[in-house]
Amino acid sequence: MQLHELQSTTPRKVAKRVGRGGKRGKMSGAGHKGQTARTGNSTRPEMRDFIKKLPKLRGHGKNRARTVNAEKVRPVVVNVSALEASFEVGATVTPKTLVSAGVVTAVARRAPMVKILGNGEIKKKLVVENCQVSQSAKTKIEAAGGSVK
Repeated sequence: MQLHELQSTTPRKVAKRVGRGGKRGKMSGAGHKGQTARTGNSTRPEMRDFIKKLPKLRGHGKNRARTVNAEKVRPVVVNVSALEASFEVGATVTPKTLVSAGVVTAVARRAPMVKILGNGEIKKKLVVENCQVSQSAKTKIEAAGGSVK
């Protein structure tokens, strides 16, 4: 047997040449422009899976106000009714005393920023310090004989 006498046992498969006239017309089945329309394109399968997982619309998520200002420190909300329930008459209300009373939880071993809202009733005289206080809460605390510093 000589080199020129060798024959393959399986016939050679020639890839169908697309996009060179013929009966397929205009794009010849390659779609519109881009990477996948070019000859020689074969995206790797793992890359294809990665592309599928990417979100179609990339942006700021559902609520833009929350996602854009994610680092903004928001105060923990405490209602006036919670102060009425957990403090004695004449007590001073600070973020530290709120943590020790179990009204709010400490964040990274520190007392968080607290805002007091005017939801509920208060009849005890309390002194509120180092807290943000809403206008309605302030009027209720002062009407009960307390003060806001």
